[in-house]
Amino acid sequence: MEFDFLAPLDEDLIIEIKQWSSQHLSSKVVFHTADDFPILERVDIAIIGVLENRGDQGGVGFNAVDLYEIRKQLYQLFPGNWSKGIADLGDILPGNSASDTYYALQKVVAKLIKNKVIPVVIGGSQDLTYALYRGYDDLDQMVNLVAIDNKFDFGKQENAVSSESYLTKIIVDEPNNLFNYSNIGYQTYYNSQEEIDLIEKLYFDAYRLGEVCSNIAIAEPVFRDADLVSLDLSAVKSSDSGNFECFQPNGFNGKEICSLSRYAGISDKVSCFGIFNHNNTRQEALLIAQIVWYFIEGVHYRSNEYPFGSKESYIKYTVPFEDEDIVFYKSNKTERWWIEIPFFSNTHNKLKKNTLLPCTNEDYLAACNNEFPERWWKAQRKSIV
Repeated sequence: MEFDFLAPLDEDLIIEIKQWSSQHLSSKVVFHTADDFPILERVDIAIIGVLENRGDQGGVGFNAVDLYEIRKQLYQLFPGNWSKGIADLGDILPGNSASDTYYALQKVVAKLIKNKVIPVVIGGSQDLTYALYRGYDDLDQMVNLVAIDNKFDFGKQENAVSSESYLTKIIVDEPNNLFNYSNIGYQTYYNSQEEIDLIEKLYFDAYRLGEVCSNIAIAEPVFRDADLVSLDLSAVKSSDSGNFECFQPNGFNGKEICSLSRYAGISDKVSCFGIFNHNNTRQEALLIAQIVWYFIEGVHYRSNEYPFGSKESYIKYTVPFEDEDIVFYKSNKTERWWIEIPFFSNTHNKLKKNTLLPCTNEDYLAACNNEFPERWWKAQRKSIV
């Protein structure tokens, strides 16, 4: 059984949690204890700890004490008007090798996603994103990955997978189920020009830190089309995270990173969320707790629009161009926008159902000014490669 890889929560934490008020979040969570495992059919969101940090050569470690503090901070928060079933399934302990841990995490995540349970993974190093990605292998779908990160994490192909090279492994390894990668919050001076050029060459999407901070709403359509979201806490500036071991003078502030987490949660498509590279501070543990809180809050406000809804719930706008028309749809329910991608090649049969691409009102206005939206152009290029 896949869940045999999961160790129960610390008994001291369970004892402490039971002493808290029934108003706290802890009262809405079912915990994996030494005597009991949550009934999966009653769970919509599952929290998992992964005690694996060998992929982060420059980190300060990640251990059970860190997860204890994160859970303590999270479960002392007060929930919103929430109705989803939430469970804490415990921890995946380090295997004999990092590959063993990847395998365990992959199997657990795959099982949860197949059962329509959203895993929220709190791990050590960000190379665990590779295991989350591999969890989609048996689902017969392409994967859109969004990373909130100050770096692209390409690394060198000849090196072992690490928190700074996992993306290269995702791109190179078979089976290759990656359709799109989007980075939110990269800082130019942490990325070589070669890497920036590669992002463009592969028709991936990247948004600079300043671009997102000046208009955080531009990130919403990116999450709306994501399956897997990976958050590197190094994307948060140290003055807000409390992480002064690996000092970051610039980055998202606490409010911004929680807004991005809520965007990830509110996306109808996101089916897995990971938070990585925690650096052993109580302040950052509290920030992680609030990030998870906002993700769960977002899940409760999902609108079940495309690809789950009907086009009858949208207003259709057709913008004529010289060679072809571009079609937009606007939701009557949320006023969010989508742009129609007219075809995909036979080499990507799995993608034929993904005919609408999330976009913004600005993309529609650009099309009205006879400018091809960049999202549409990149998607078109990907579909014929």
